[in-house]
Amino acid sequence: MALSFQELQAQLQPDWGCEHNGDGGQFDVLVVPSLSMEQALMALVTGAHHYEERQLFSLMRLRDPGVRAIYVTSKLLPELVVDAVLELMPGVPTSHARRRLHLFDTDDASNRPLTAKLLERPALLGRIRDLLRPGRSFISCFVVTELEKRLSEVLQVPLLGTDPALGYWGSKAGSRALFARCGVPHPPGSDLAYNLADLTEATAALWEAHPELRRCVVKLNEGISGEGNACLELAPLQLGELSSRERRQRILAALEQLPMPAALWQELLTQQGALVEAWLEGGDALSSPSVQGTIHPGGRVELLSTHEQILGGVSGQTYLGCRFPAKEPYRLELMRHGQAVGEALAAEGALERYAVDFIARRINGTWDLQAIEVNLRQGGTTHPTMALRAITTGRLDPATGLFMAPTGQAVFYSATDNLTAPQLRGLLPADLIDIVAEADLHYDPARLRGSVFHLLGCLSEYGKLGMTCIGRSAEEAEAVYRATADGLIARASQLQAQL
Repeated sequence: MALSFQELQAQLQPDWGCEHNGDGGQFDVLVVPSLSMEQALMALVTGAHHYEERQLFSLMRLRDPGVRAIYVTSKLLPELVVDAVLELMPGVPTSHARRRLHLFDTDDASNRPLTAKLLERPALLGRIRDLLRPGRSFISCFVVTELEKRLSEVLQVPLLGTDPALGYWGSKAGSRALFARCGVPHPPGSDLAYNLADLTEATAALWEAHPELRRCVVKLNEGISGEGNACLELAPLQLGELSSRERRQRILAALEQLPMPAALWQELLTQQGALVEAWLEGGDALSSPSVQGTIHPGGRVELLSTHEQILGGVSGQTYLGCRFPAKEPYRLELMRHGQAVGEALAAEGALERYAVDFIARRINGTWDLQAIEVNLRQGGTTHPTMALRAITTGRLDPATGLFMAPTGQAVFYSATDNLTAPQLRGLLPADLIDIVAEADLHYDPARLRGSVFHLLGCLSEYGKLGMTCIGRSAEEAEAVYRATADGLIARASQLQAQL
C-alpha cells in the first residue's frame, strides 16, 4: 500500500539534514531544484529557468563517500558547469564524486515548474526510482508545493522540506502571526484584504492609528524576493486635511495607480490577498539584514548564517545580493530571533530551510530590529552559504555569528545573482573559466580569498552571472567582488573589441 506524504516524512533520519557528516553516512539524495512559485512573479526574473543551477552547491553532500546524488534539471547541464562545482570540494577527487552523481533532464525548456515536467514523464521517473535505494533516499527541493508533495508520493520517497499544508507560516500574514507569537518585534500592519475596497480600508486604518506615517508598503501575501511589494506614498496624499470619506477615496485612487512590480497584481490580490504595513524609516542608518536556519528531522534547529541583503529594483525591495555576516551590533540579536522563529516553526512541523528578513534602523546610536517576513524555502542566501561551507569545511561560531575556517580564521563574503553587463553577453562558461584563470580571480583555499561562480547558464544569453566573493574580512570580500566584476567586464570588452 502506498504511503502518504506524512508517513513518508516519518522515515527521514536526523543526519539527512546535515550537509556533511563525515561519519560514513549511506544515503541517496534526489535534488529537484524546481522554482514552483507564482509564474507571474517568476516571469520578472531574468533567466529564471537557469536558476535550477543554483542548487548545485547541494552536491557538497558528495564529500561523504557513502552518499549518492541524483540531480534533475529541465535541460541537460553542461559537464563544465557541474565540474566547476565538484572541483571546489576539498579532500574528494572530482572523479570519485562524479561517479556517485547521476544527472537527468526533462529536455523541456518551457517556463513551467520542473516538478510539473517530471510528473508528466513516467518513464523518466521510473529510471530515477530505480537508482534510489529503498529506505535510504530522500528528496531535496528549492521550495515545496503540492507538486513536490505529489512527486514524493509518486516515487514513494520522503521529501526533506516543509509540508505545503504549513505554507501559511511562510506567507506575509503568517509571518506576522509568527512574530507576534514569538515576541519578535515587527512593524504595525493589517490583516489580509482580497479586494481594493478592503485594502483601502486597511490602509486608512493604519494611517489613522499612525498619522506620522509618510509611506507604507503593500505586500501580496505570497510575493517572493521583494517582487509583489510596492511602496505607497502617503505624505503627498495630505490625508490629515481630508474627511474620512475623502481620505479613503484618495487612498483608493493611489492604490489603483500603485507601481507594483508584479504583473496583474490586482488579479493576484483577489487570489492570494495582500496586506499593508508601515514603511520603516528614520534614524541615521538603515539596512536589511536576515537570518537563515534549518530544521532537522526530529526538530533540532540549526542557525546557518546572517546576512546584509542588497536590495534594488523598481520598489527598492527586490533581492539583488548579500554580504555575510550581518553587522556586528545586532548580529547576535538577529540570531536569537532566528532561533525563536525556528523553534516555533519546528513545533508546527516545518522542516529544512527557513529565513527571516528584518529592517534595522540606527536611532540615536541604538539599532532597532523589526522583522518583516519569513521564507519557508531556500532562497538567494542559501547557495552562497552552501558554497562557503563546501569549500572551507568551516563552521558558524554561535558565540559571534562569524564563520570560522579550520585554521581559526574568520571568513566573509559578498554574493550576487545579478552581475549583469552587456559586455558579458555571448561569453560561454568555458570563456569565463579562461578569464578567471588568467586574471587569478578564482578561489584560492590557501589564501581563503577569491570568487566562486554560479548561474553560468545565464551568461551567454543574458550577460548575467552569479558569484560569491570570499575574503578574510568584510573589506577584503568587497574588494574581491569589485576586482572580479571589473576584471570580467574589462576582459569581455577586450574580447569584443578583437572581433
